[in-house]
Amino acid sequence: MASFMLRIVTPDGLMFSGEAESLTVRTVEGDVGILPNHINFLTALGMGEAKIVAGGQARRAACIGGMLSVRDNEVNLVPTTFEWADDIDLPRAQHAREAAEERLSHRADLSSQEIAIAEAKLKRALVRSGVAGRKNI
Repeated sequence: MASFMLRIVTPDGLMFSGEAESLTVRTVEGDVGILPNHINFLTALGMGEAKIVAGGQARRAACIGGMLSVRDNEVNLVPTTFEWADDIDLPRAQHAREAAEERLSHRADLSSQEIAIAEAKLKRALVRSGVAGRKNI
């Protein structure tokens, strides 16, 4: 099966390096799928699930912020945060969701900046919970 070189590097280090058959990731414009011999491409990442198929096996991860570049069949995913589904602490993610929801329930007492931060924390918690709940289907 055709493949491409995929590297996933975060501020914490190298998360993956090897041949992959496909990558699906959320960008700021929506989801994008990368297959072998994809056109050269550069975009900013949003908050969402990443799905990597390598060696015929699919793995899922929470992927938040950063950049994606595709050049000459080499793909570099450079997210701000990247957590494999199996590494996500689901109770912690659910607690973070509840804390963000509680904070937002007092929206009238918050500044626009505090609201934006709470909404971002809620979205991050929802992504992490969703990915952890689905594992590697």
